[in-house]
Amino acid sequence: FRIVAESESKAHALPIEEVHFHEVGAVDSIVDIVSIAVCMDDLGIDSLIVPYLCEGQGTVRCAHGILPIPVPAVQNITQVHAIPLRRIDVKGEFVTPTGAAAVAAFRSEEALPSTYIVRRTGIGAGKRQYERASMVRLMEIETTDETSDFVWRLETDIDDSSAERLGYLMNSLFIAGAREVHYAPIYMKKNRPGVELVVLCDDATRESIENRIFEETTTIGIRRVRMGRTVLARSFEEFQTEFGTLAAKRVRLPDGRSRIYPEYEEVVSLAERSGKSFFEAWSFVEKLIQEGK
Repeated sequence: FRIVAESESKAHALPIEEVHFHEVGAVDSIVDIVSIAVCMDDLGIDSLIVPYLCEGQGTVRCAHGILPIPVPAVQNITQVHAIPLRRIDVKGEFVTPTGAAAVAAFRSEEALPSTYIVRRTGIGAGKRQYERASMVRLMEIETTDETSDFVWRLETDIDDSSAERLGYLMNSLFIAGAREVHYAPIYMKKNRPGVELVVLCDDATRESIENRIFEETTTIGIRRVRMGRTVLARSFEEFQTEFGTLAAKRVRLPDGRSRIYPEYEEVVSLAERSGKSFFEAWSFVEKLIQEGK
């Protein structure tokens, strides 16, 4: 709702507190947005790939009269959140402000892996009749081999921030969507000991993470470079134990072999439920995995 409100605020040149939602504030839009959020949570989606959105052409009638497609709210959302639009040769509105806002809120990647397996599919059909199908399709996929993608490496050198501030910063960067965060001790000008902050993140989170670094540290500059990486295919599996369900990650190697790694939080939870020490719980999990139970 905030994304929609910000786009409407820009379209009407009004403070966000004075924006009236018109169609997007109707009951059906509220149900749409809440339903999307509930479904994403229930399905356990942790990454959403949206390469682009297909938009029609022409005009559409709304509360403000007849507007060109894409309507100003959609244009503002896709512009601010860098969502590519692909024009199709069909007259009509294919991207609504509610739909664009949902993509802006959840989109984490923009490129599909080179090969993948479709595990589940959901299709929603619209009521309007067009020359082509009016539908949205969501596919849950699993990569079948190692894939190549890109990440941003952000780095900056800091020599005048306390350990407490840096500790808080690391946690807040992970919350903001950083893939990795680490510090390295360095010596800087004037013989000052300092730290080098390095963050790996996606396109979708780079700008917000940079802003967080500027807000929480004294740095005045951040270096960045786009880096390619090779990623092994992985999936999550559940094991039944006498102490409850245990989740583990299976990683597939290029030669077809696979390895299973227990998740740290899962081992901690098992230790707490069973009364075992962490070392005992970890050994128990490793034996369980080796036995294939």
